[in-house]
Amino acid sequence: MLATGLDLHASALGLPIGCQTWPVREMIAKDFPGTIKTLAQAGFQTIELCSPVGYADDGFAGLAKYKGGELKQILNDVGLTCFSSHFGIEELRKDQEDRIAWAKNVGLTQMLVPSLNGPKNPTLDDVKRSADEYNKMGEKAAQASIQQGLHNEDFELSKVDGQRTYDVLFGLLDPKLVKFQFQCSTISHGFDAAEYFTKYPGRFVSMHVQDWSAANQKIVPVGQGDLDWKKIFGAAKTGGIKNYFVEMNLDAMQASVPYLHHLKV
Repeated sequence: MLATGLDLHASALGLPIGCQTWPVREMIAKDFPGTIKTLAQAGFQTIELCSPVGYADDGFAGLAKYKGGELKQILNDVGLTCFSSHFGIEELRKDQEDRIAWAKNVGLTQMLVPSLNGPKNPTLDDVKRSADEYNKMGEKAAQASIQQGLHNEDFELSKVDGQRTYDVLFGLLDPKLVKFQFQCSTISHGFDAAEYFTKYPGRFVSMHVQDWSAANQKIVPVGQGDLDWKKIFGAAKTGGIKNYFVEMNLDAMQASVPYLHHLKV
């Protein structure tokens, strides 16, 4: 029987077990309070949202109807917290002040973008332009006591002048203004979480957690694949990780909770 949220306390690193809400976006579009209750019953203690503006077409538009206090109450009623959300880079370009206002209203302290959305085959100038723009966004967010962060998706996995664009960005983005959120499943592209946390100490704020089966070439529940989670969480301390969010389909997320609950680092 799956443990409920009442049975579970902090897991590895003394951090609450978190999940990203993107995998349950269709459920959220139909019933946000009911979905949140399901996540809490699965044993999650904190969630990461997606913006109702940038992710309006993906099931999150309905979140806009809630005032910040109402949204927090829905979460609090089932014992969940939320300090982080994803925002599309385009919505920040259009009106970052408005998005910061929403984030503050909801009680967020972290605003992440999935990608800087640069070209597929960037030049170094392309990468510099993207980094300059995001540093400015990071500065605006910092003035509101919010940490801006960058996930590693399409653009960040590209190469520029023989180097990974992701690595180049570590040299261009201001360590105080922009932190990073590591997507563990990018191991399928050769991006090793523990390696990055060790190589760039203090540069990370969070990670998205998935396990990976090399034999089957697919994402699997945490603890059922090839990744060394003791090593990853151990290195996460060096990296500066403040929170982590499981991100897979609901069944796989639920199956990951007992492993994370008992993981000792």
